[in-house]
Amino acid sequence: MTTSVPSSPSPAPAVRPTVVRTPPLAEPSGWHEIRLTVNGDRIACQVESRLLLSDFLRDRLGLTGTHVGCEHGVCGACTVLLDGAPVRSCLILAAQCEGADIRTVESLAPGDAPLTAVQRAFHECHGMQCGFCTPGFVMTTTALTEQAGRPAGPEVADALSGHLCRCTGYRNIRRAVCQALDERFGE
Repeated sequence: MTTSVPSSPSPAPAVRPTVVRTPPLAEPSGWHEIRLTVNGDRIACQVESRLLLSDFLRDRLGLTGTHVGCEHGVCGACTVLLDGAPVRSCLILAAQCEGADIRTVESLAPGDAPLTAVQRAFHECHGMQCGFCTPGFVMTTTALTEQAGRPAGPEVADALSGHLCRCTGYRNIRRAVCQALDERFGE
């Protein structure tokens, strides 16, 4: 005769402790102290890690001449000069600009100052229609005119290829760029 031995109850599963995660902005590394120059003004402030340069310029500094179009770096409307080079401000974090010199379209002819050669060329050649893309084109053209030597045709075409205009068909924009380059470097 076989007797059955009652089995002991199986042990209860171990209870896993709850892990509490804090949101990224609650961490000290979520904020950065930056110092930079924007349109000649020295600025020191705290910015969130994820704050885009375009949003910093528009929302924090009120420089709304930097237009935000595609937010993917495709249209070029948000182009500013970062240490003299044209960049898409929607692709750069404000925290990356520590120590940088930023120039926006507002820096070109502040107040009652006369228009720059680039701005005059866009005006005289009718290189704009609705004007949304114009600040980006103007900033890229400004960078081209500030080079040491006249850029060659392919270099100009390459610089302008990152800008989209839905209104003009580009003919007058190209004429404006050529006029500004002619004035700066001679025909």
